Amino acid sequence: MRQAAIEFAPITDVPRLEAEVLLAHVLGTARTVLMAHPERPLTSGQLGRYEALVRRRASNHPLPYITGRVEFHGLEFEVTPEVLIPRPETETLVDLALARRPASVVDVGTGSGCIAVSLAVQLPDALVYAIDISPAALAVARRNVERHGVAERVRLMVGDVLHPRPGPVDLIVSNLPYVPTGECASLPASIRDHEPRLALDGGPGGLRVIRRLLAQAPAVLRGPDPAQGRAGGGLLIEIGAGQGKAASRLARAFFPEATVRVHPDLAGRDRVLEVQT
Repeated sequence: MRQAAIEFAPITDVPRLEAEVLLAHVLGTARTVLMAHPERPLTSGQLGRYEALVRRRASNHPLPYITGRVEFHGLEFEVTPEVLIPRPETETLVDLALARRPASVVDVGTGSGCIAVSLAVQLPDALVYAIDISPAALAVARRNVERHGVAERVRLMVGDVLHPRPGPVDLIVSNLPYVPTGECASLPASIRDHEPRLALDGGPGGLRVIRRLLAQAPAVLRGPDPAQGRAGGGLLIEIGAGQGKAASRLARAFFPEATVRVHPDLAGRDRVLEVQT
């Protein structure tokens, strides 16, 4: 592991951790078990496989695509090169959604299904629609839905933004592509060369697909019910750092009477656009 950590040092801030995770993957055990028994010898086959995966990771191949899994919001998800790798900052969106306790949600651009599944697991009475334009991504999402036992409440749909139209729903959540096209080439190589461009490229300015979502959302969101004291539906959309002002202007253009705000992530950067009708 020591040599692996040395090779990983130029590409990650946690080289030893990644070396341990990779070895645990090869041995088919938990990293905690590996740490408790560091003297465990490797067979020649295990050593050969570990060395091959170390070379793969050292060439900037993303670790989650090598191990086929990643943790998100306390749950483990399968990931493949067909889907974006879930990031910790997206957990901000999930936390905001959970605080609203919606009875019905649509996750637009679901990818691995990490948002939809996290919400379904922690909102046991909620109905969740999960839409993605990629059938291959939805196949990954389906396996994650089944892994976490929420298949009865998560409805997977192939679609482009909000077509076909689900709902009406209490809440729309989304982590659509928001990287400006001109910045895609300058992304880190591990992202630029391996993660799906379809899930990254948000067009000029980065808000092209988000604009389409905002335009289609009014037809999907549930209206207010004053008799029951229920507010109208809302949206929570992940955005890029520094996109808060532009995204807010766009939201007010489509929802002139709504409350619009931007929530920061734990690093204090613009992260989630909220629209409350």
